[in-house]
Amino acid sequence: MSRVGVRRRSAVLVAVLVLALGGCGLVSGSPMTDDVKPGTVGRGLPLKGAQLTVTSKEFTENIILGQIMGLVFKAAGATVVDKTNIQGTIGAREAVRTGAADGMYEYTGTGWITHLGHEKPIADEHKQWEAVRDEDRANGLVWLPQSALNNTYALALNAANEKKYPVRSLSGLAALLKKDPGAVTLCLENEFVTRNDGLPGMAKAYGMDIPAGNIRKMSAGVIYTQAARGDACTFGEVYTTDGRIKAMGLTVLADDRHFFPNYNAAPEMNAAAMRKHPQIAALLAPVTKALDNTVAQELNRKVDVDGEDPHEVAKQWLLREGFIKEG
Repeated sequence: MSRVGVRRRSAVLVAVLVLALGGCGLVSGSPMTDDVKPGTVGRGLPLKGAQLTVTSKEFTENIILGQIMGLVFKAAGATVVDKTNIQGTIGAREAVRTGAADGMYEYTGTGWITHLGHEKPIADEHKQWEAVRDEDRANGLVWLPQSALNNTYALALNAANEKKYPVRSLSGLAALLKKDPGAVTLCLENEFVTRNDGLPGMAKAYGMDIPAGNIRKMSAGVIYTQAARGDACTFGEVYTTDGRIKAMGLTVLADDRHFFPNYNAAPEMNAAAMRKHPQIAALLAPVTKALDNTVAQELNRKVDVDGEDPHEVAKQWLLREGFIKEG
């Protein structure tokens, strides 16, 4: 999920992508062939005869969400083409905007900051969604109600360090830093260290003066490993819905001053597709409502830790929740 809103660069990339979408077509897709039928959603087959295409970005969580959307449409009677796993945030959005795809799950913070070019996030989750929904109408996009799934930044520590330093929030971390600066060592991604919605902004919001020597820069995957070990760093940068948090026994610190932007997942639909198939809103509403960080961590873990297929993970969750049934 991109966190940076650089309007000029995005405009250039959009122009290139529009040419690519128009000239060469989107990434190759394939029909969903699952034999599924309505459970608690899709009764009466409200999408019977419809032909819909779903898409996603290329990371685990977003692929799973794209599969969830497609399977719901399939159970409701639609013929569904799976064009998930598009590289890059802008490419997936452009697919939906141009009609090369009909919908995806996008994140409100990404919409507000990356796509719409705003620098300052909106602290209230619902107001953030409303602002994105209202402004993106002009771009031919319809944002359906958001989920509680909020894939944002956080800092986490392992059980041993949690016991040693009983810190539960970023305010507590700031207090520990003043009391014992050497106790606060951080494993962070390079980008997080320089971004205003990363370390500099967090330090300012919480009054932290972090010595440069306390910061260890590394890739995201290594951060989880190092935070779990707890020797190279006491605290590591994580994403709140990552399945490795629970799998590695990490505890996430509360952002008690609500500094980090909200990245709530919500269906982002092509406006023409919604005019043609307004039933989509009612179909996705209960499914989206059931998505939260606990669910996301579980589903992401099944793929990233256990090696399961994203499509099957999405399907089994929908079956377990009763949203769809086997045909």
